[in-house]
Amino acid sequence: MTIPEQHRHLAAATFNETWDLLDKTDRTPAEDERMVHAAHASRYHWEQVGDESNLAVGEWQLARVYATLGRFEPGWHHAQRGLALCVDRGLSPFLTGEAHEAAARLAALQGDRPRAEQHLASARELLVLVADDEERAVLAGDLEAVAGLL
Repeated sequence: MTIPEQHRHLAAATFNETWDLLDKTDRTPAEDERMVHAAHASRYHWEQVGDESNLAVGEWQLARVYATLGRFEPGWHHAQRGLALCVDRGLSPFLTGEAHEAAARLAALQGDRPRAEQHLASARELLVLVADDEERAVLAGDLEAVAGLL
């Protein structure tokens, strides 16, 4: 396996491990830490071999991990990085909508309802532009979950 292939393998494996831990309802504190490290590892490996979309997804996943753990500041940092990447590079409506979802989720958890609603509104505008049915359903579900936090 070449070094780029190793990076791609590790990026995907740690991304999937992060989601497995996010989905786990009874994580231990050690698993919370592992989840943070796995998300950062995935983002790092994608930076070696991925494209802008991979990087944006990595930032979004980091924002989700930190939101799940109630850690606003690092979550907000990654949400803003992901959103800037999506906007600056003109990434897909799905990715940009998810970047707004991450910002809305963190703002809601911080108690900043106006900011959360602003990001939700931006994401909903993008939702109608998402052509892929599966992506549209994922984004709609994520937005519904954030709206439930308000």
